[in-house]
Amino acid sequence: MAASSPVSLAIGLIAAAAVAFLPATTASAAPKPTESELRTQLKQLNSKVDKLIEKYNLKRVELAKAQEAAKAAKERLATAEQTLAATEQRVGEIARLRYQNGDPSVPSFMLPENGGSAAVLNQVTAEQQALVNGVAKARDDKKKAADEAVALANEIRGDAAEVDKQRDEAEDVIDDIKKKLEDLVPFGTGRKSNGSWAPELPSGADNITSRTRLMRAQVQKNFALPYAVGCFRAGSDGEHPLGRACDFMMSTGGSMPTAANNALGDRIADWAIKNKDKIGVKYVIWKQRINMGSGWRAMSNRGSVTENHFDHVHISMY
Repeated sequence: MAASSPVSLAIGLIAAAAVAFLPATTASAAPKPTESELRTQLKQLNSKVDKLIEKYNLKRVELAKAQEAAKAAKERLATAEQTLAATEQRVGEIARLRYQNGDPSVPSFMLPENGGSAAVLNQVTAEQQALVNGVAKARDDKKKAADEAVALANEIRGDAAEVDKQRDEAEDVIDDIKKKLEDLVPFGTGRKSNGSWAPELPSGADNITSRTRLMRAQVQKNFALPYAVGCFRAGSDGEHPLGRACDFMMSTGGSMPTAANNALGDRIADWAIKNKDKIGVKYVIWKQRINMGSGWRAMSNRGSVTENHFDHVHISMY
């Protein structure tokens, strides 16, 4: 069974933790829920998690729209300011011409040679009135754009704070779920008091040890595996013929995995290393590297995608 993603499990574990992990006295403490019970609770709460994620995403979309609106308002404000400046300059030019002539008539150089000044005067007067009206409109547009920009800036600050808060809450929940899921991983059999592991014989129809079987079950439970898992293999070197290793395929036919399956392989390898002391992992091989618990070390080129472990995660057990 493949587990839900860490984000989809987030709220579930918080709710479950509130019930299952609250401090209590020895006398009054309720029994800790089993893994099966806890996973059932998490599954039931997935819809609540989805709603939280949906709300978070909607708020992000609203924030992006508000930012675009603020940008448009800023552009309108700049245009209004330019229009206002140009209009005020033109009105000033006409007023200066009238003042220089000492009366409201049009300067002589603007008059036609064979006609009176009435027509031109009417034209200039109409233009002046239009410009005065334009100044008023430009000022109104400027004020409206400025008010919209201020309102949107305030809205953006509020939305940004809300988005940051929801993101922080989600990240905290995800961190908590990761820790709680680690607590759900059972201990492997045969661990001695000094931390070493007692040898185990393979058993069952699958010819693997109980520790290997536990490891395989935990990987299958916690990850949505895209392809088959191969464990026992006769006539080969290493841990496979001993029933102490499994290969988790990330592609088929010796081909390179997709980006998604490559990332999945990274997560499986990291999970195995993180839980090595709990379930008895000896080493992990993935992408021509080996990790025995003290970091990844490059391996020599064995000549193929499969031999170099680019298409599968190999986990060996004690």
